[in-house]
Amino acid sequence: MRKESFASGEFYHIYNRGVDKRNVFLSKEDYDRFLQSMEEFNAIEPIGSIYENSFVKDQLGSRTSKKRFLVKFVAYCINPNHYHFLLQQVAEKGIQKFMQRLGTGYTNYFNNKHRRNGVLFQGKFKGIHIASNEYLLHLSAYINLNNRVHKLGSPASKSSWEEYIKKKEGICEKSVVLDQFDSSSEYKNFAEDALESIVARKQLYKEL
Repeated sequence: MRKESFASGEFYHIYNRGVDKRNVFLSKEDYDRFLQSMEEFNAIEPIGSIYENSFVKDQLGSRTSKKRFLVKFVAYCINPNHYHFLLQQVAEKGIQKFMQRLGTGYTNYFNNKHRRNGVLFQGKFKGIHIASNEYLLHLSAYINLNNRVHKLGSPASKSSWEEYIKKKEGICEKSVVLDQFDSSSEYKNFAEDALESIVARKQLYKEL
């Protein structure tokens, strides 16, 4: 049983890394598969196996527009050996159900592709309640710019940064963050300044 309890309507920082700190994303195909899984498995109605569904984004889009979600993504980043999500739970036990499907589905894919067995991620995912708006805003900056924290260049890391700054379509519900700024440029300046402060202090994210 998990110690954390997740309440619908609340926001959470969800993260995990590869077992023994190993890389769990080894290629563009792995990143694409995980991103696909983030979309596919975020549904109240089970979708079955991705292996049994078309791995085509056009078909995915038509399904996504009709389904009921377990969680809302506010921000995300995927690095070679770990990931971070900023999620809002929107369905009862939505985070637990979504993360169980995501972890199991991607592990099955990865093990089959790379001919390995056993667990892929380091135990159960970690979840921290976001108890203040300040925490929410700073966490969005930390996640969106996480590649800079770890000095990773694209394509070694994927994040929702371009959804925020270039207004690209994606999976994130950005309004809870961007509605607090006059423009995406203002948010960009805030995020970059906030990240510099976070990295310098190294207090806000002791759990990492």
